[in-house]
Amino acid sequence: MQHRKLGTLEVSALGLGCMSMTSVYGPAADRDQMIALIRGAVDKGVTLFDTAEAYGPFENETLLGEALEPFRNEVRIATKFGSDIDLETGARGAGTNSRPEHIKAVVEAMLQRLRTDRIDLLYQHRVDPDVPIEDVAGAVSDLIDAGKVLHWGLSEAGLGTIRRAHAVKPLSAVQSEYSLFWRGPESGLLDLLEEIGVGFVPFSPLGAGFLTGQITMDTVFAPDDFRNFVPRFAPEARAANMALVDLVRTVADEKGATPAQIALAWLLAQSPSIVPIPGTTRAHRLDENLGAVDLVLTAEDLTRITTAADAISVEGDRLPEAVLTMTGL
Repeated sequence: MQHRKLGTLEVSALGLGCMSMTSVYGPAADRDQMIALIRGAVDKGVTLFDTAEAYGPFENETLLGEALEPFRNEVRIATKFGSDIDLETGARGAGTNSRPEHIKAVVEAMLQRLRTDRIDLLYQHRVDPDVPIEDVAGAVSDLIDAGKVLHWGLSEAGLGTIRRAHAVKPLSAVQSEYSLFWRGPESGLLDLLEEIGVGFVPFSPLGAGFLTGQITMDTVFAPDDFRNFVPRFAPEARAANMALVDLVRTVADEKGATPAQIALAWLLAQSPSIVPIPGTTRAHRLDENLGAVDLVLTAEDLTRITTAADAISVEGDRLPEAVLTMTGL
């Protein structure tokens, strides 16, 4: 497995996003199978595992903590705070909560769920409009000084917020959506992160499954699958967006690869500081995704893919409107 750096934090070139293991894309997967999958990823060289207090809530962290406990010194755990969740009951509030005292209480609970004495990479999940980012950075800095957090980052934050946070306590990583299906980070974010030496962790690097080619016009998502509410998966948008899948599939056929591997290899080639975190609940998909690390796309391949993708107008917002209002602050 190749390695990359997020700031000074060294991790595998591909991480594993664990969100889908407990919810979001339909019913939660079998717990024992997910523990086996996570441990199988460790065996294959994956060292970065991504979770959050909001996934469940709490259930995803608990799962990951159990799965990784025997390998704790071999892996890096990334999790996220910032949701308005009652630490006793798990009841969700309406928005965000990054008050310094809440952050510190959340981290204590995370350490228990993750069965560890430190969090390798702690993100603010969404910027809290009611708490200055300088106060957030100060609280995390205290946790780093105490040895409970080793590195920190922001998720879905705007450029100004990133600069302000980094000035108080240097960031190691920023996490946002990025793929051939959503290229928003190319409008300033990637340049900023390169300038300040911060790594980038794209979530949904396969476009929530769309770039794998497994989603067709006939695909019906489970009733509780969030893609039912995502505009770009609506029927008319999906039909238009199939042109992107056709592009990736064409290149994959020529390379003897799969569409997922082409999409991930393209993403990895955008910067040596990019570490995608594709999620899966299937062992064979994990193997498929990891195959992208060793897939070589030439400069000509990359230019061809990017130029062709530029000519395709992706239809539909990447998230529901209510969720989009919480990003880029």
